[in-house]
Amino acid sequence: MQKRPYGDTGEMLSIIGFGGILVKDAEPDEAARLVSEAIDRGINYFDVAPRYGNAQEKLGPALERYRNDVFLACKTRERDAAGAERELHDSLRKLRTDHFDLYQMHGITTDEDVDTVLGPGGALETFVKAREQGLVKYLGFSAHSVDAAVRLLDAFEFDSVLFPLNWVNYFEGDFGPQVVEKAVQRGAARLALKGAAQAKLADPGHRTREKCWYEPILDRELMSLAVRFTLSQPVTAAVPPGDPGLWRMVAEIGEDFTPITEDEIEILKRKARSNTPIFVHPAA
Repeated sequence: MQKRPYGDTGEMLSIIGFGGILVKDAEPDEAARLVSEAIDRGINYFDVAPRYGNAQEKLGPALERYRNDVFLACKTRERDAAGAERELHDSLRKLRTDHFDLYQMHGITTDEDVDTVLGPGGALETFVKAREQGLVKYLGFSAHSVDAAVRLLDAFEFDSVLFPLNWVNYFEGDFGPQVVEKAVQRGAARLALKGAAQAKLADPGHRTREKCWYEPILDRELMSLAVRFTLSQPVTAAVPPGDPGLWRMVAEIGEDFTPITEDEIEILKRKARSNTPIFVHPAA
């Protein structure tokens, strides 16, 4: 598996990550097998969050023996300092580690989210303190809003942003390139989500795959184009879907990664027209 620099930190991350939701509700031996497979593939970037059900409790024991050899990222949806501190320590305990390589504000979406985390008593206070205490190395956030992401990048020197970078969103929703541009300008590493997504679910109550809240790509050829499109952007790594079968497909594509061509981009643009983007930039 190829590795790319995580900003200018000196860290090198596998271009394909391991989303902790993969091991949600898994039996201990299954969780251990999935983590071992990822390690064998050369994957060293693991990402998890409290909102992924019992994924932390499942990932912790499975990853413990490899902890010193991987880059472990975690998140919190708590917006105030007290809540973020409480959840940070709970996550450290569940994941059986004394620090996170990356700690992120999870799912920043609204102006209120941004104002709260940056304001007095906001989560950023806990993040900065945790870094000073050695509980976390790097600070970041994930976002589902172009405007929220740009505001945060302008307000603080985050080490990275985790953001949906997806072919349909790009071509049909004008969603994503603005964040990439701002992050590059601000020197923040880019970590990609939703590269393997195809469309917004027509019926949110009916999922094609239980761990995907969007319509994932199932066709191997289209999956290759989509993932290679995302990895051809100026990103460090991409986190695949939480479905084990789809994760394995993306991992195999990552192992054989080659940059996408202009002709292939035109194919994706045509195919994107028949899909509904998950996210749309309001200015589009």
